[in-house]
Amino acid sequence: MNILSKYKKSFLRSILALMVLTILCGCYSFIGNSLTPEMKTIQIKNFPNNAPLVTNPMLSQQFTIDLQNRFLQRTTLKGTNTKPDLLLEGEITDYNISPTSITTGVQAQNGVVQAAQNKLSISVKVHYENAIDPKLNFDKTYTDEVVFSSNLDINQIESSQVNIVTDRIINKIFNDIVANW
Repeated sequence: MNILSKYKKSFLRSILALMVLTILCGCYSFIGNSLTPEMKTIQIKNFPNNAPLVTNPMLSQQFTIDLQNRFLQRTTLKGTNTKPDLLLEGEITDYNISPTSITTGVQAQNGVVQAAQNKLSISVKVHYENAIDPKLNFDKTYTDEVVFSSNLDINQIESSQVNIVTDRIINKIFNDIVANW
């Protein structure tokens, strides 16, 4: 009887925990999602690289493809070239690499000063139109940056650091349009 009593208590605790979990899950929802069922299509135009410093000729194409993939893979929206419900267009307006911390080369002749760390900064100007709900339209510039070691060469910067910055910018754009948090 003692063993049976233990199982009953364990069973009742499990049922109670399951009921609490069910209630809590039912109370939470993603309120604030600005995509409505009427919004079915999106057009994301090419984002040309109009930054004064153009070191990466593939940046425009890669940014545009990554932005399209984010919306087409994480929403139910379908891509279109005619009469979209949502339109995204813009341009890359800034691409800058600048030193953030300076060091004196101990072994360098005449104590040459060089950067110990650099900062990559990218800015993207976005124009968003929502044909279903025009009050959600906006024009906004998104900027992000990453600090990296000056030991990286330009190929390493392009293969890793640019992807970090553009992914963050794409997250910001996506959240402003879809999550509306």
